[in-house]
Amino acid sequence: MKYDKIVIGAGSAGAVLASRLSEDPDCSVLLLEAGPDYPDFGTLPFDLKHGWGTGPDIVVGGIHDWQFTGTASTLSKTMPIPRGKVTGGTSAINGQVFLRPLPEDFERWVEWGNDRWSFKECLPYLLKIETDLDYDGDFHGQDGPILVKRHPLNSLTDDQLAFYKACKYLGYEENIDHNLPDATGVGPYPLNNPDGIRFSTALGYLSQSRHRLNLTIKPNCVAQKIVFDRNVATGVEVISGGEIFKVEGTEVILSAGSIATPQILMLSGIGSEKLLSPFHISVVSDLPGVGKNLRDHPTVHTTWTPHSSFNKPKQKIGPQKVALRYTSQDSKYQNDMIMIMRFSHEIGDVGALMISVGIYLAESVGRISLQSTDIHTQPILDYNLLSHKYDLKRLREGVRLADKIAKAPSFTDTIVARLSPDEITINNDDLLDRWMLENVLTMHHISGTCKMGPKSDAEAVVDQYGVVYGTEQLRIADASILPDCPRANTNVAAMLIGERIADFIKTGDW
Repeated sequence: MKYDKIVIGAGSAGAVLASRLSEDPDCSVLLLEAGPDYPDFGTLPFDLKHGWGTGPDIVVGGIHDWQFTGTASTLSKTMPIPRGKVTGGTSAINGQVFLRPLPEDFERWVEWGNDRWSFKECLPYLLKIETDLDYDGDFHGQDGPILVKRHPLNSLTDDQLAFYKACKYLGYEENIDHNLPDATGVGPYPLNNPDGIRFSTALGYLSQSRHRLNLTIKPNCVAQKIVFDRNVATGVEVISGGEIFKVEGTEVILSAGSIATPQILMLSGIGSEKLLSPFHISVVSDLPGVGKNLRDHPTVHTTWTPHSSFNKPKQKIGPQKVALRYTSQDSKYQNDMIMIMRFSHEIGDVGALMISVGIYLAESVGRISLQSTDIHTQPILDYNLLSHKYDLKRLREGVRLADKIAKAPSFTDTIVARLSPDEITINNDDLLDRWMLENVLTMHHISGTCKMGPKSDAEAVVDQYGVVYGTEQLRIADASILPDCPRANTNVAAMLIGERIADFIKTGDW
């Protein structure tokens, strides 16, 4: 059978895309997923139903994780890179923070030649995704497949409430809704986890569409390369159960995520000819931008010893309920920084209170490159975090701000002493920079590795409609096409891409 559309990856964008495309009963859609599928809520494993985040107690190393590893910086150790391997993709294992990109993020994309991605054009799709259980009005959806809710202040843990009060004490404004266009300050995170139930794209979107006769979902199928007739995509070569077979389609859409999508492209002959030739891969389209422009949010965890009376949460790494979004000193960007208060049982003898400090618009850029022609061998993930001096400056300021927050009166009965960085390190720029380079991690918001942009951009891989340059009948629809990592978790951005590209395809408006 030849399908009208083949979607590779049933994740944060792919499940959305396949669901929307299959609304047309005359369009046959094949959705390929490398991991397992759980066709109804009753069959979902507990960690997929109720998981809080990407802590090692939940997903790292599990069967629903690709178990990637990467290098954060020149001084850091190898770090785990959890990515979802199941229908729902990373939306099935992530921290469920339902935070939109800022309007300024969209306008930057427009400035870079992507005029169909303005905030005005994208807002209807953002509303289409969600049912906000707390707020309505012009900026909140009420009929979407993903349920969104915030934890009230009276549900915060002792440390999170102290953090909230400390931020206000230091002059940061209260932010009741982080998804308002002009939102800044401290307040509860919007989460797609109402009443402890994870609303992944598998639960929110596929549950509404999997009954359609024109939608075929094939789990445990690893796409290893795109099949071409010259530069026209005609199908996909798939591995399943130890066997290799081909499926044919009129159009192929890669939604495998910011790691697997560039890997599949390169194995299919799309990428830098200079980098593909050592692997003896025949080049279909010489696109040097494939795998470049790796963007993410660098973060470090500043830690404190809790008071013996502190009421510790049960999770090894507690849920993200409250956050501070703020602008760094003399910044050229609004809301370019993020702080989150949590507790971790995994640090020290008695656990540790943890303020995670992160940069939203990092200047540092990494890359993905092949190390094998075997799809089962992960690519090299070099995040290159904190390689830019401006990133070091902002994060240094952020670590010192976290220290001020921890010294506020609201923490008097919660914190005993600082754990890391120590007193000498935090007060010395060189020592603190080294500590940050040794301890920096990704916030797991990898994006940009198949950059969207005009053909005049030498690093662009797709146009703003997701069409891969130098090919026909091949698109990308996932976070890899983002020109930069937005000032938000990439959960919503990926869903938006699925919605937006699906509409481009359905309407022919491109």
